[in-house]
Amino acid sequence: MTTHARRNILITGAGSGMGKAFATEALSSGHTVVGTVRNEAARSAFDALHPARARALLLDVTDFAAIDPAVAKAESEVGPIDVLVNNAGYGHEGILEESPLEELKRQFDVNVFGAVAMMKAVLPYMRERRRGHIVNITSMAGYVGLAGIAYYAGSKFALEGISEVLAKEVRHLGIRVTAIAPGSFRTDWAGRSMVRSLRSIVDYDQLFDPVRQARAEKSGKQAGDPVRAAQALLRVVEAEDPPVHLILGTDALKLVREKLESLEQEIDAWESTSRSTEYA
Repeated sequence: MTTHARRNILITGAGSGMGKAFATEALSSGHTVVGTVRNEAARSAFDALHPARARALLLDVTDFAAIDPAVAKAESEVGPIDVLVNNAGYGHEGILEESPLEELKRQFDVNVFGAVAMMKAVLPYMRERRRGHIVNITSMAGYVGLAGIAYYAGSKFALEGISEVLAKEVRHLGIRVTAIAPGSFRTDWAGRSMVRSLRSIVDYDQLFDPVRQARAEKSGKQAGDPVRAAQALLRVVEAEDPPVHLILGTDALKLVREKLESLEQEIDAWESTSRSTEYA
């Protein structure tokens, strides 16, 4: 069952891609949307989405000291934040051995630490009101480790785990948490939004060059529709009993099910070793 009350929704990374699709669909459904953007041009464009119910907020989620004041400003000027959608993030592509540690730190600053800082900023308000919903946009790469995106997959695995734990910690307070894991959607994730480490070790050419080429060729032609993803997000937000985990996309469903089947087989094959570690 769903409820259609109008909500105040805070969406990070709302200036483009999936975040913009989420914001546009939420506005069309009558909700008020506070969207974080990173420059004045994006702020003007976001504010123009609706004269009264679209409010842009200049914020870089890696500016951790600015997050609490920004959320307080939204609470004061717009009203209680009913839903936080942690959407801000980007992809990193590169063989682990070839990828500098600085790129791993930046990946986690945006995809994990920024998201956690946003959660920590809204939780006191939600806890006081005994209601609220936190939606973290993860990825099918948060379930399945795909060659060539170790840093990105690591960040999304982390956000999946954090979401699952937080859901258990705050459920009794009336706060819901959902991790939404999209597959391949027609955004610029694999285009200008992706950081790519330089290739340097020929031993990985045979493995990775076809992967990089296929990803580039599919960019802009993915089967996933961001508008339909946004509609799915709203169904989750409006649900009385939303899921803790939701996978979006046929490709994601296929890969995650294959991963779970493989994991079960591996667990069964090594069960005797698993059980051999207890005191006799």
